[in-house]
Amino acid sequence: MIHGGDIYRNADCIDFSANINPLGTPEMVKKAMGDSLNQVHNYPDISCEKLREKLGQFHKVKPEHVICGNGAADIIYRYVYALKPKSALVLAPCFAEYEQALHFVGTRVEHYVLDSNTFCLDECFLDVLTQELDVVFLCNPNNPTGKTIPQSLLLRMVEHCRKKQIRLFLDECFLDFLEDEQERSLVNQTLNYPHIFILRSFTKMYGMPGIRLGYGICTDTMVLSKMADAGPPWSVSVPAQAAGVAALPQQSFVKKTRCYVKKERDYLTQQLSRLHITFWESSANYIFLYDSVDLKEKLLEKGILIRDCSNYVGLSKGYYRIAVKDRESNQKLITALENIKQNSVTSRETQRIGGKDGKVNYDTGHHVKCGKKLVGGRTL
Repeated sequence: MIHGGDIYRNADCIDFSANINPLGTPEMVKKAMGDSLNQVHNYPDISCEKLREKLGQFHKVKPEHVICGNGAADIIYRYVYALKPKSALVLAPCFAEYEQALHFVGTRVEHYVLDSNTFCLDECFLDVLTQELDVVFLCNPNNPTGKTIPQSLLLRMVEHCRKKQIRLFLDECFLDFLEDEQERSLVNQTLNYPHIFILRSFTKMYGMPGIRLGYGICTDTMVLSKMADAGPPWSVSVPAQAAGVAALPQQSFVKKTRCYVKKERDYLTQQLSRLHITFWESSANYIFLYDSVDLKEKLLEKGILIRDCSNYVGLSKGYYRIAVKDRESNQKLITALENIKQNSVTSRETQRIGGKDGKVNYDTGHHVKCGKKLVGGRTL
């Protein structure tokens, strides 16, 4: 399982493994989906014309530069199937779906493994952007770390890729959780740089993962045409198109969400710090953390599901991601973690009394590759 959100095999758990808006789905979006059921006897609009028109107005781009799909994953696969790149560069750790799609078309995938002290992208990354690459995949904010790419560096990457004739696939699916989203987004750069493809989704902000609705923005119409042919027709259902059209005007809901997520994220980080659990500051609606205790299994015993990140490239056992949820759920998580940590300390004290030192080794036990250099594994 490479994703979170598996509530079907973890019934009755509070799900912290999927990063969905803690405020849920806007009521107007639910209503639009319900009203659309009167049209389900018809095929969906195969070109999503009304939705693309609304997205064009929202992002100030031409509708013909927008492509819609059955969730962000559908857009990723269509992009890869359309281009069939021979070589690609992805960050590690990063969203696993990029690499999975690339493997299906036989792409040679190279990894740029982030420094495990900061998990931040820096200027060293520019050194590995060579003409041998066909496409680079980036996620901003990154998943699972929640780290954003400095805007000046991102713009330099865009220009660097243009000069080297490398396509840039930029996943902005979590960017709308940031107050300065408009300043950070590269949507306004697509007209000048047709090699950029921007991925967006309704899933996270509008709390509708079960509907499956994602979209991409690119001014290279040849790429969009190939993507349209790279998958089955009618991929976006009638309720999904209706939901998207209804979601875009809900900007007061978006502002409310940003404030709420920031407040709850601050609460969680304060509590994690109090519990001496290592975490990395996040700009998104999730927090990346590390602990030597097997938190996933111990939290499952308490009815809480979190994302075990040990299967991300570049990570090992002990790394986890938790969603930012409502205060009641967040308090239950902190209470459970507090209990687990107390029991862990008690267990170590018992080992010492029994003649064992009970020392906990916090070394991640792996090396990370920053550009072309090997950097030693980090001791927390």
